[in-house]
Amino acid sequence: MPVISHPASTAISLPPFRFPPSLSTGDIKLRIVVLDTPDLVTQFAADMVCELVKERAREKIEVVLGLATGGTPLGLYRELIARHQRGGVSFREVDTFNLDEYVGLPPDSPQSYHYYMLENLFKHIDIDLERTHVPETWNVDLDESAHDFEMNIELAGGIDLQILGIGTDAHIGFNEIGSSLGSRTRVKTLTRKTRADNARYFASPDEVPRMALTMGIATILESQSILLLATGESKATAIRNCVEGPITSSVPASALQLHPNVTLALDSAAASGLANLDYFLESERNRAATTRSS
Repeated sequence: MPVISHPASTAISLPPFRFPPSLSTGDIKLRIVVLDTPDLVTQFAADMVCELVKERAREKIEVVLGLATGGTPLGLYRELIARHQRGGVSFREVDTFNLDEYVGLPPDSPQSYHYYMLENLFKHIDIDLERTHVPETWNVDLDESAHDFEMNIELAGGIDLQILGIGTDAHIGFNEIGSSLGSRTRVKTLTRKTRADNARYFASPDEVPRMALTMGIATILESQSILLLATGESKATAIRNCVEGPITSSVPASALQLHPNVTLALDSAAASGLANLDYFLESERNRAATTRSS
């Protein structure tokens, strides 16, 4: 990936927002997949990732994955490692872009997302580390780093599949409540709730960083497809607001309603707050029946 540098006098501008081309056709799809257990959510997500990677490998086309951190994706990463080690999938021709990174932590800090990705995925598969991208936040100009991150996504051809988790307040990445739905990669101040939720990864709550560099909502929405994973009853309200509430910056994940190709893979606990759960379950049954008959 080319290294981008900026003369001191260069003004930084970001690319204009554009939805994936399929949105212009009016084909907007929000698929809700409800599975009994977190393990089944993991298997579903791993199937989706591996099918894309292997399909692109057969076509000799590189694939770009957007990756998330936190507790929810860990099962997915363990399953991808296991499938790779069994010879089922190679990541040699994969580029990755992570959603976010804390400001103020060096990359080798055990709490940094650079470290998280290395320990929980990258060092266990055959990916080229030069093709992995976690936002740079240590000893850099943060505005330039944000700009370069956006430009590198452009140079890679855009993200084919973006993996997301969801916060208990429905934030995605570190796009906190009130984030502009047209936002790009930039520095965000973390809410007290987010810092409290993430305190379990630090020795004390006071050590949780107060800022992070995160992909913007518009950046996420430019992905060709999105897979959001959620498990546990603590995510039920966020999922309900994401899927069934109004589209608003007060619920950052609600912006996913605008995207043409989003799948939510939920366990039964995370789906328990959906008012239209029966409808979503019936939709999936009909989808399966149509697939079998075709």
